[in-house]
Amino acid sequence: MTRLDEVPFVKGHGTGNDFIVIPDAAGVRDLTAEQVRWLCDRHRGLGADGVLRVVPTSRMEDYTDWSDIAEWFMDYRNADGSVAQMCGNGARVFVRYLYSAGLVTDREITIGTRGGLRTTMLNDDGSITVDMGAAVATAEGQVSVGQRSWPAIGVAVPNPHAVVVVDDLDEAGDLRQPPALAPADAFPEGANVEFLKPQGDRHVAMRVHERGVGATQSCGTGACAVAWAARRIMEPEATGESTYRVDVPGGTVLVTETATGSLLLTGPAELVARGTVLMPS
Repeated sequence: MTRLDEVPFVKGHGTGNDFIVIPDAAGVRDLTAEQVRWLCDRHRGLGADGVLRVVPTSRMEDYTDWSDIAEWFMDYRNADGSVAQMCGNGARVFVRYLYSAGLVTDREITIGTRGGLRTTMLNDDGSITVDMGAAVATAEGQVSVGQRSWPAIGVAVPNPHAVVVVDDLDEAGDLRQPPALAPADAFPEGANVEFLKPQGDRHVAMRVHERGVGATQSCGTGACAVAWAARRIMEPEATGESTYRVDVPGGTVLVTETATGSLLLTGPAELVARGTVLMPS
């Protein structure tokens, strides 16, 4: 008989992108890929797009040098159990949990992630802003869904993304299966695929298939990738700071590209439940 561990958890979401938060202040819970998949299973587990383990940076072997800057590290796992560098919506939920649990009190804090140190701000309206750093252009390629194909803009934020522009978001289909990416060397680690539809002045809508997760209600790094690409398509001569509204199936986020190139992701983060889960060991 499988042994079950009683594990505390908190459930939260950012514009419908939902996560299971696992507190691990002692830094002793090494989640396996199988446990993550079980937790995220919407029929057999709790159900989520990913898992956020809250662990002291001093307990993360490869990141201990950051512990003087970032007390807490966001150990993020995709729903399929794979490790991801960064998650923008997850970062906001992670920070909301830190405040809720009384682990931080300053309005501005820095957290550690596999994508680097990230500075966050708790805003007066309750939203949270995450400095996602600068986007990096990568190789261009092609995205296909069924018999349709589009040229793709490659961009890292720092997760790899492939952004395509469509006339209608329904062109993406149901996104139950990952869109095909080509050529293989353009996206050697795969990519999140975003479908972008311009809506107006600095206003776009998107749908996304997340690598390792599937179709989701929102994707924070994807929203950043879409805003970055949209600015270069819609305002190729633009300079200075600009803010794009990005509508996702689960709501709306704002992405500001600063004059120095950093992308600031602002949006809501809500905690909806807490308890314990009987997790297979």
